[in-house]
Amino acid sequence: MRASVYLTLAALFWAGNFVVGQAAVASMTPLDLTFWRWALAALPLLVLAHFVERPDWSAVLHRWRVLLLLSVLGMTGYALLLYSALEHTSALNASLIGAANPALILVMAVALLGDRPPPLSWFGIGLGLVGVLLVLTGGDPRRLLGFGVNIGELLMLVAITTWALYTIIARRLNLPVITATAVQVAMAVVVLGPVAVASGVRFPATAAEGWSLAYIALFPSVGAYLLWNLALKTTTAANAGNYLNLIAVFTAVVTLLLGKSITVPQILGGILVITGVLLTGFRKRPTDKPDDTGEAPSVPSARRP
Repeated sequence: MRASVYLTLAALFWAGNFVVGQAAVASMTPLDLTFWRWALAALPLLVLAHFVERPDWSAVLHRWRVLLLLSVLGMTGYALLLYSALEHTSALNASLIGAANPALILVMAVALLGDRPPPLSWFGIGLGLVGVLLVLTGGDPRRLLGFGVNIGELLMLVAITTWALYTIIARRLNLPVITATAVQVAMAVVVLGPVAVASGVRFPATAAEGWSLAYIALFPSVGAYLLWNLALKTTTAANAGNYLNLIAVFTAVVTLLLGKSITVPQILGGILVITGVLLTGFRKRPTDKPDDTGEAPSVPSARRP
């Protein structure tokens, strides 16, 4: 029961990143938001890693090259693309496209690692693709032919592709998840720092910007990771992965609470995407442990970024 509460709260916090992130980019640039998010989250994550996982830091830093690559892909690239997408599309559309990421990871695993998923997984991938196309086109396939797809949704597709590549590489990284994430976040701050300063990065100037940044830095970036890993002490990664489907559901609920409408193509697309993800998860695995991730811990058996 406690694990279910932890996992539900973690999904809620990650859903909030879409909603609050969209509000934040109305007045902050994606670069500013990404830089301050990780700058504020780095120290708490490093402290958590040190006291919760007690890693061998010398062994961790020995893997600095792959950690730097993962940081550029997951912490820097994915976050910049996500917040850039939210400048042009809705939080709900972004979360629905993001929900298709597990299927994309499976496709990449086939292409790059030689994985052989069962036929049911391919059927799930097909359903997920149809769901994403529904979201992209709003139910009107002529938008694809007439290049009427929203630029934000295209950016989100690039974002989840980046995240899928991140997850494939991270599978081979045998380090504690919070520790690996904390080091990647710290590296992202170092990488983004000079670029942010050169572009004239500014600290949030209004209370709304400050609260948005505080939420993003504290809840999706730190709190959700802690809850996720606490839950994994008493439940399997496969079971935990199913809760990540709640991210799109929570985003839809918050969208309604904010007085915004949800279209039929969004509902149908979301159902197809989530159903497809569940079908791709019906396969036997020799192990059941979490990968480390950037936006939400990736689980081999659930394949969620």
